[in-house]
Amino acid sequence: MPTRVAVIGATGSIGAQALDVIRRFPDQFELVAAVAGSRADALEEALRPFPGTRAVLIAPDREVPSTTFVGVEAACELARSSDVDVVLVGGGGAGALLPTLAACEAGRLVALAAKEVLVMAGELVTQTAREHGARIVPVDSEHSAIWQCLRGERSESVRRLILTASGGALRSTPLPDLEAVTPAQALAHPNWRMGPKVTVDTATMINKGLEVIEAHFLFDIPYERIDVLIHPQSTIHSAVEFCDGTMIAQLGVADMRAPIALAMGDGRRLPGVVEPLQLEQVGRLDFEAVDPARFPALAVVREAGLRGGAAPAVMNAANEIAVAAFLQGQVAFTEIARLVAKVTRSFQPPDQVGLEELLAADGWAREQATQLVSQGSLSTSGVVPV
Repeated sequence: MPTRVAVIGATGSIGAQALDVIRRFPDQFELVAAVAGSRADALEEALRPFPGTRAVLIAPDREVPSTTFVGVEAACELARSSDVDVVLVGGGGAGALLPTLAACEAGRLVALAAKEVLVMAGELVTQTAREHGARIVPVDSEHSAIWQCLRGERSESVRRLILTASGGALRSTPLPDLEAVTPAQALAHPNWRMGPKVTVDTATMINKGLEVIEAHFLFDIPYERIDVLIHPQSTIHSAVEFCDGTMIAQLGVADMRAPIALAMGDGRRLPGVVEPLQLEQVGRLDFEAVDPARFPALAVVREAGLRGGAAPAVMNAANEIAVAAFLQGQVAFTEIARLVAKVTRSFQPPDQVGLEELLAADGWAREQATQLVSQGSLSTSGVVPV
């Protein structure tokens, strides 16, 4: 019997590739439900090869047929549905949190690509999963690589996790030129095909910071044992160093369908998901340390992760506002890190942190970041240095 899959974020980059995998392997997977944000036409087109699939739009941009459900609670109901085996959370940013919690409460296998979920509420999500017997498996290529490298290994044997980063579209841009970078330049990623928000995040390296927080919760590894290394070819997707001095790395072509299929299949490998890597054509593998002057945002995100509580939720929300403002031409590329730093460091954490407090912190951060954008008060002077 095929694994029954619900896809959250079905019209995004990860969602579209997940639907492609499901379509190509009908004996392995069956799409039973799909959730998207607002684009009714895009969801309708995406589901054309999957007649009968239940559909939800969180906030549709036009009137929808009676067969399409509307709202976050409808998405949560799909995630809890008894005829769903795997909930693939492919997008939605912070908006994916509630459906993910619903899937965990129902004891589902959660294939997680929306790193914002664990960044915003890692303690809450992992605790909910433990209490209800749910399991979270990673979809991000870096975390999928670590998941694969850790198979059969003892946790006490792990010395550190090494997350590789391409460096994004601006890795070689002269530092003085970064302030004038356009959205088109930041979106020209050399290796991966992703949505605009995550592509900008790779250019600032905030994306890698989010992955550090995500790795902390997925693998229960302290932050000081999670490192980031720039690897421009994106051939080694990540690695694990062990206590005996050896290292295991996972290699493959830059194609997200491989980790998607592996996660939906709960670690089962399917033939021909992607083209195999031709080692003789790779030529060389380069590595370099992260330059803090070029990527100051990475330290800001690590700092939020170490503070814990609601601080990562604040950082994540501020970043979503900052990236949207950059893509709309309202702030400079270098102001993204400044905005995130200013909002996160001005946050006063609550005494207790539950879902209500996390959502409140998220809302506060969005309001603060929006005000900073509108005031244009992100010049280097007057801003906590990053």
